[in-house]
Amino acid sequence: VQLVESGGGLGQPGGSLRVSCAASGFTFSNYDVTWVRQAPGKGLDWVSAINIGGDKTWYAESVKGRFTISRDNAKNTLYLQMNSLRTEDTALYYCARDPGKPWYFDSWGQGTQVTVSS
Repeated sequence: VQLVESGGGLGQPGGSLRVSCAASGFTFSNYDVTWVRQAPGKGLDWVSAINIGGDKTWYAESVKGRFTISRDNAKNTLYLQMNSLRTEDTALYYCARDPGKPWYFDSWGQGTQVTVSS
């Protein structure tokens, strides 16, 4: 199982970034997947999740209306479109596989850094 995030970088407040997560080594379309972030010096913060078919999504209140999660099962890829960025969105963003147990993720990527600064 491998999850590889990409697409992070420096964004400006009010700007946009998109991060991606390429999955391999398992049947991507059989799993819900999620984004989790960790700001410097803080704990893990769940961001968003999407179901197998991509027709159900969930968001943390802090990102609702600004971030959009999506997936392309044909490409084995998960996305997170981040709009109206805020400095507090600065974090290491991880994608993770959800095996179906509440709040348990069994495989994680290495993370991609998103920094929001003017």
